[in-house]
Amino acid sequence: MSHILRVSLLAGLVLGGPVFAGGGAPTSADSEPPRVSLSDSKTDADGFRVHTVTSEFQAGETVIRVLLPEGLKPGERVPVVYVLPVEARDESRYGVGLREVKTHALHTKYRAVFVAPSFSHLPWYADHPTDPEIRQESYLLQGVVPFVERTYPVKSERAGRLLLGFSKSGFGAVALLLRHPDLFAKAAVWDAPLMMEKPGAYGSGAIFGTQDNFDRYRPDRLFASATELGPTKRLFLSGSANFRDHHERAHAQLDRLKIPHEFANDGPARNHDWHSGWVGPAVAWLLTPGDPR
Repeated sequence: MSHILRVSLLAGLVLGGPVFAGGGAPTSADSEPPRVSLSDSKTDADGFRVHTVTSEFQAGETVIRVLLPEGLKPGERVPVVYVLPVEARDESRYGVGLREVKTHALHTKYRAVFVAPSFSHLPWYADHPTDPEIRQESYLLQGVVPFVERTYPVKSERAGRLLLGFSKSGFGAVALLLRHPDLFAKAAVWDAPLMMEKPGAYGSGAIFGTQDNFDRYRPDRLFASATELGPTKRLFLSGSANFRDHHERAHAQLDRLKIPHEFANDGPARNHDWHSGWVGPAVAWLLTPGDPR
């Protein structure tokens, strides 16, 4: 049995949570609010709560998986970490991020909810300029986040919204943080192609569509406006696998711009996947007060 969730930005009501502005699909006062259909949760073999989703922003069904910490108290609200996938639908050649979190009990250790949405196309966290079924940024901002904040005991404020990603989803996490600095608090990124200058590589061409659209999301362009992040470190870059050079150049650019950030690229070389040991330190940085090293 499913229920229909209606999201209206202009009405100022997003499932009882905050209004998200500054990105995603444009709306007008006369437009029909986006429609998202979600099933009640079922528990899968990993113990994750799974909601099946039908959204105008995606092609066919996708899912939202949720991992809750143990021992939540009535009325308690905890941070939420969005574990951003690198593959479409349920593909798992690079592992399963939420499974890595559970294996090391990070959800209980740091008392946070971890959420992993799936996407119908290869996720780069962008809206295609013409294809209405490839609106990944809109789906996350107008579908996933409002639903999670309505349904689960998470903080519905910037300080409680955190992003975790690597490779394509690391690129996406940086773009989401810099495009929506008032919505997300921090992003921890590992081994991502942050300094790409044109679409095409790694399946990105079909998602961004045009150079002009890609330029709206590319981190090296967004870093110039990263002063909006303020004086604290809200971006963590780490990784020594496929994209070490990209991280080093991103770090140098951020230093030139005097943008506070954490840089930890000198760790051991690791496999380019979810299970090579980088997730624990990245989550620790996201959820430990201050600037953990």
